[in-house]
Amino acid sequence: MRVRVIVVGDDPLARAGLAKVLMEMTELEVVAQIAADDSVTDAYRAYAPDAVLWDLGWSPESTDWRERLSDLVESGARVVTLAPEQSLTTGAWSAGARGILSREADPARIAAALQAVDQGLVAVDPALGGTFLPSRNQAIAYQVEELTKREREVLELLAEGLSNRSIAVRLEISEHTVKYHVNAILRKLGAQSRTEAVVRATRSGLILL
Repeated sequence: MRVRVIVVGDDPLARAGLAKVLMEMTELEVVAQIAADDSVTDAYRAYAPDAVLWDLGWSPESTDWRERLSDLVESGARVVTLAPEQSLTTGAWSAGARGILSREADPARIAAALQAVDQGLVAVDPALGGTFLPSRNQAIAYQVEELTKREREVLELLAEGLSNRSIAVRLEISEHTVKYHVNAILRKLGAQSRTEAVVRATRSGLILL
């Protein structure tokens, strides 16, 4: 099932560009493009999307965007924000956004973040995370055997959707070795599939999308 999305932002050209890119992705459906003004919450209630993509722009025009974002979250919205720099991310997090990416994030990462927040997960670019990363009491705790450094690297690439062959190329190891690490990850996380392993790892705070 596709994730229904509203695109929010001050710049109409940027909104349209984001909407166009997202509409080309089979897992997403853009249902509306909305200005980042007082009408945001009403639009959310009218369209009832699964997730909201809020583009903060290079410099938010409104000084009360945090209040509007907070109101939107209180209405039940699951929001992914696109931020130009780390200085804006703490405000977005405290306002309730659970997806925080760079404005330069590629479409695949944006789509993954929207899907993650739709499932109640957190999707934060580690480079923007600062000190507000999700606490353990916000995650589902899994009693798992500790992953090795290499297994964590493989797990992070699994979260990006890479195949065993692509992971092997990225890490400069053999495909056979990748398969060995994947099997170890599945065993330690008690997962039956690569997707389930990523979901469990994300919920338990082992990785961030």
